[in-house]
Amino acid sequence: MRCPYCGNNDDKVIESRTLANGASIRRRRECNQCGYRFTSYENIEEKPLMVIKKDGRRQPFDRSKLEKGIERALEKRPVSTTMIDNVVTELEDQAAMRSRESREISTSELGEMTLEKLHNIDKVAYIRFASVYRRFENMDEFITEVNKLGRHS
Repeated sequence: MRCPYCGNNDDKVIESRTLANGASIRRRRECNQCGYRFTSYENIEEKPLMVIKKDGRRQPFDRSKLEKGIERALEKRPVSTTMIDNVVTELEDQAAMRSRESREISTSELGEMTLEKLHNIDKVAYIRFASVYRRFENMDEFITEVNKLGRHS
């Protein structure tokens, strides 16, 4: 590390301490050329999970957007807020696991994962979410989805 006093790149670590429950390390260093002592910090740099929109734009994953969509689908349904929070957390974890390499996930993949969760929780919420997510344009599309749901139950 470059010495802030003389600019030399040769130093030694005198002491290291873990901070913030292991998320950061503080190091006391001494320049081998001028003897100046200074402190450096190391932090884990995490890439945010990115969502690829249908038009190709990328934006950071927003847990609150997912939560709002699920809450709307489950509005006035017999599902607790704790259950909703658990579902959102599971989906966030699942998205992070699926995109481990690229740190990117498409909105369509995220939508299908959400539909799968809602299908197991509440069929009405599933249909509500599907009608918005799949952009039903007429009653026939809606009826087809309800009929599919009836066959799979």
